[in-house]
Amino acid sequence: MPEQIPSEHVLLITAIAGAENCAAVVAKQFNLAVDTVSTRKDALNALRWQHYAIVVLDSSLLEAASGDADAVFRNSGLAVPLEINFAISGCGRLVREIRAALSRRQLEQTVAARAAATSLESNLRDTVAGLLLQSQLALAEPSVPPQLADKLKLMVELAGNLRQKLDQAGTSA
Repeated sequence: MPEQIPSEHVLLITAIAGAENCAAVVAKQFNLAVDTVSTRKDALNALRWQHYAIVVLDSSLLEAASGDADAVFRNSGLAVPLEINFAISGCGRLVREIRAALSRRQLEQTVAARAAATSLESNLRDTVAGLLLQSQLALAEPSVPPQLADKLKLMVELAGNLRQKLDQAGTSA
């Protein structure tokens, strides 16, 4: 069986010895590509070229220069920011924090997708209702030429079919 290539990336920002070992554990545990950098400058450079699911910043680097941490998190895009003290936290804690962050991220993406689908469905329903109403009103005009009446009947039928499909989709969801 071919090895699955990780599609999501994690960025570990720490100067602590052994970070590569911890990165390997995280990569294996979650099938994620893990990049490690030891400075905030390298982190900002990495964030310019790669999109990350999670950005983990060693809190010991925060103590050195406070403004740079904000820059890292501001430039992390949609990545979940995590701050961990690598000096007192082991790799096991990092794995637990990443697991929790990935779960939160998945839940947030699911909620956002549902909200977007609900909004789109509502907009479609409003548009279809408007098309159906306006087509029916135009068809009810006494001076509608026969060629236009046929087209309006088709519009009423199409809008009605679309409304029916939206109703079926709404009841099955």
